Amino acid sequence: MRTGNLFDVAIIGGGLAGLTSALHLAKEGVKVVLFEKHSYPNHKVCGEYVSNEVSPYLSKLGVDPITHGAVPISKFEISTKEGNIVKSDLPLGGFGISRYSLDDLLYQKASQYANFIFDTVERVSFEGEKFDLTTVSKDVYQAKFVVGAFGKRSVLDNFLGRKFIQQKSPWLGVKAHYEYDLNKDTVALHNFEGGYCGLSTVETGAVNACYLATYDSFKTTKNVDDFQRKIMSQNPRLAHFFDSAQPLFKKPITISQISFQKKNPVEQHIFMIGDSAGLIHPLCGNGMAIAIHSAKLFSELFLSAHKNETMRREDLEKKYSEVWKKTFNRRLQTGRFIQNLLLRPTTADFGLRIAQRFPSIVPRIIKETHGELLV
Repeated sequence: MRTGNLFDVAIIGGGLAGLTSALHLAKEGVKVVLFEKHSYPNHKVCGEYVSNEVSPYLSKLGVDPITHGAVPISKFEISTKEGNIVKSDLPLGGFGISRYSLDDLLYQKASQYANFIFDTVERVSFEGEKFDLTTVSKDVYQAKFVVGAFGKRSVLDNFLGRKFIQQKSPWLGVKAHYEYDLNKDTVALHNFEGGYCGLSTVETGAVNACYLATYDSFKTTKNVDDFQRKIMSQNPRLAHFFDSAQPLFKKPITISQISFQKKNPVEQHIFMIGDSAGLIHPLCGNGMAIAIHSAKLFSELFLSAHKNETMRREDLEKKYSEVWKKTFNRRLQTGRFIQNLLLRPTTADFGLRIAQRFPSIVPRIIKETHGELLV
């Protein structure tokens, strides 16, 4: 069924990037519709630590995670798979909050201004300077501009023929909440054979454990519990965690085929934001902030052109691609470099010894994957 409404902007995906962009644009009078397949709130595989770089921006949008229980975080620690550890202050600090709460907080705010449709977009076509978006329910919506915020992998990536989707990824992610005595002001990263696990406290007081592992490492065991016991627990710090922590989920949630391949910020006239535009390695602890930051980049460029009536699509696409790459390319490259270093035992141990001897190097490396305050 074809609907009669023509929206200024249609956003596909209601994660952090999509919700933030919907809120920013709709508050400024842009006619926005956001498509999301799941109602709120719900849990997602995510590290659930957010850098303070986005705090001023969220505040401008009327969103304050701290008043909703987010836990201030100011310290960082990292261990090798043998359990050797380095500790550091976080240059900007951050906060811990579950996606269950943060997504819902943004949704409650954005739904005051934007239209929400809980359905899955399976086809997007562009003709005559407007888009047709067809959902699984076979409804067709029209929009002048489309923003892709559909995450790490989507049926639309296949539909659009994006290059990265054709390549198999060796990574899978697992996340669950636990009752555990972790220093609330600390985000920890513990390495193991074939991956790494992040621990941080969220607004409920639970500890979020989210880890990334290679299939080669995981397939040597029977299941998640077996993998945590036999592989991850070779790191004594993770062994202590899994021996002591009490799971709060019936079972962990998982995601497969996580791709860190390069992606284009614009595909077939669709503006990509968040993980749809590029994914930083989770060990850098900054994916949530980058998603929110990318929403800000697009929203500000769009509003500037929209308000000044200088809406040349080609110019906007070119400008967004340039700004996105300038803002994030180096951070993503640094993330890939750090991951490659940590997954090699020799270089990981050597890097840790250097960091132990010269601890000031750790905050400098963190700064390479984090941005400045977004004012």
